[in-house]
Amino acid sequence: MPIPRQPVPPLDVALAGGGRWSLADQHPERFSLVVFYRGHHCPICRGYLKQLDGLLDQLAEVGVTSVVAVSGDDEEAATASRDEWGLGQLAVGYGQDVASMRDWGLYVSKGIKEGEPDLFGEPGLFVISPDGTLYAAVLNTMPFGRPRLDEIVGAIRYVNDHDYPARGEA
Repeated sequence: MPIPRQPVPPLDVALAGGGRWSLADQHPERFSLVVFYRGHHCPICRGYLKQLDGLLDQLAEVGVTSVVAVSGDDEEAATASRDEWGLGQLAVGYGQDVASMRDWGLYVSKGIKEGEPDLFGEPGLFVISPDGTLYAAVLNTMPFGRPRLDEIVGAIRYVNDHDYPARGEA
């Protein structure tokens, strides 16, 4: 499980539409934002990532200039998510394996209904400093109760304005 002020695990994923996203290659103005989502099978993820896509400009204004959404989906499902959900700007990574999910501290669920993968990661949101250390994280055990993305924008604005340190490392 990542600990605030300590390096996060590596993350290097293929992107829907081509290319790769590697955390090691990111050079954000203030923070990178990694949002792990359950996968194409999740209707709540659809709305959440659509909202995230619409907030990318506001996130950039507060220095979050590197944003990716990642799941264990295969290329076909990730591309369907990007296209069917109208994610015009958001980088959509795919192919995260269960070992990586566990390294990041994500809860892993077994599929219980048709259309769900055998195993998939539950949601997680990670704010990562430019030096690759964890600033903040929110983990969920199920699709409900995710942090409001507009509040994340406001919180990062506050962090920037008040030089607020990462917390939770003790």
